[in-house]
Amino acid sequence: MSEPIVVTDQDGVRVIRMNRPEKKNALTQPMYAAMTAALGGADSSAAIRCVVLAGGAGVFCAGSDIGDFQKRAEGGIASVTIDFLYALARSQKPLVAAVGGLAVGIGTTMLLHCDYVVAAAGATLSTPFVKLGLIPEAASSLLVPQRLGQPRAFELLVMGHALPAEAAKAAGLVNAVVDAAAVDDTALKAAREIASLPAGAVAVARKLMRGHLDDVVSRIDTEAAHFKELLGSDEARAAFAAFFARKK
Repeated sequence: MSEPIVVTDQDGVRVIRMNRPEKKNALTQPMYAAMTAALGGADSSAAIRCVVLAGGAGVFCAGSDIGDFQKRAEGGIASVTIDFLYALARSQKPLVAAVGGLAVGIGTTMLLHCDYVVAAAGATLSTPFVKLGLIPEAASSLLVPQRLGQPRAFELLVMGHALPAEAAKAAGLVNAVVDAAAVDDTALKAAREIASLPAGAVAVARKLMRGHLDDVVSRIDTEAAHFKELLGSDEARAAFAAFFARKK
């Protein structure tokens, strides 16, 4: 049985690949923990100059495993998930994403912390949190309005409308849209280009461009508190009951 998170290092680039295709790379708590460890290891390694977050053909990440929500009931966002969000926000190495297809929930919001995003022409980004009686996470309530403006942020985060790859590029969430077969190679090419640049200068420029980290971390915490409150609401219970009924 293959590992659900596969980490490989080559040419100064660490690739963290979500590898659970039978569940569309839906993230379990052990997967979150493995990705957090891989990001932390990259930060502490002088040999790693850039990190690529990747999925598979046709799917990047379908979000958190819905079964985890059911098991946790009113527990809120699990601490391993929060740790992953912190690791993304605090990553000291540039992050590149290879979005080979579907990106749902945290599969979309994690892209907000990436410095360069490559998407397949058929990829879609969506955040259906509110439809489940919840709110988006990963500081998306701060970062998406900054990128897209309030009206488009509302459409994506609250109304849950999917954003096709080309529209995501026009909105500034994606750098390059390519054929599905070229996603990984294009992302790796960008990562190697970044890795070849002077690391010190890249780090300083990136830190200045990303702005106030304290604001991002604070928003992650605020969202998590609201998420926990809403997860125990009658609205969320009804939405999850309807979701699982459709799954049967």
